[in-house]
Amino acid sequence: MPIDPERIRFFQNFARGTAAPMSPLRKFFTALATVGVFGLALMFSVLLFAVVLTAGAVIWGYLWWKTRDLRKQMRDNPPGGLVLEGEVISEGEHRNDPPR
Repeated sequence: MPIDPERIRFFQNFARGTAAPMSPLRKFFTALATVGVFGLALMFSVLLFAVVLTAGAVIWGYLWWKTRDLRKQMRDNPPGGLVLEGEVISEGEHRNDPPR
């Protein structure tokens, strides 16, 4: 396949930074494409944010629902006893204490 000398000259000029100046119509379409790509990027970023926010809300709701019994137990048993290795021992609840 023969190589077009005009194409070679274009790329050589482009590499040197002396490519032909852009026409106003080409500048317009370049700006239009730039705005379009920016709009698409913005749209997908908003969509990604919405998906992450929804997933976070679902996970938070799931954890909130699964820990409701634990929270109820914590509300019903106020602190005030002695904590030994994760167990709460209130006064009068010792195994060796005689019943009153």
